[in-house]
Amino acid sequence: MNPVERAPFRTFEDLEGWKQCRTLRLFVAKSVIPVLPKDERYRLGDQLLRAARSTTANIAEGYGRFHYLDNAKFCSNARGSCWEVLDHLITGHDENFFSAELLGRGRELVAQAIKLLNGYMSYLKRAHKAGTVVD
Repeated sequence: MNPVERAPFRTFEDLEGWKQCRTLRLFVAKSVIPVLPKDERYRLGDQLLRAARSTTANIAEGYGRFHYLDNAKFCSNARGSCWEVLDHLITGHDENFFSAELLGRGRELVAQAIKLLNGYMSYLKRAHKAGTVVD
């Protein structure tokens, strides 16, 4: 497979980066927010959930643009939201809202998502330079 050749994607849901960000979003919603103190569910929890939701939403929106550089920009936004999730997780741990193990799992999920997003953005930039037509 040449550097810009790709398997056909039918929807953003086929993208490995979106799948990993979805896993991160579900982790935040199901594992992190429930352990926050009640008053923090509406403070830190809301910020965490918004950032986590932004990861998948930006990938979906970028995918719908059908222009490589637009798509890459939205993936960059998703990557920024991953870092935001990590910062909120660090804050929650610093304030003793949850364990180091929970923070560690969050770090792993964020790192995996960022790695996949970086790879996809690299592909998009190579495809743009090569003038590959978007399906």
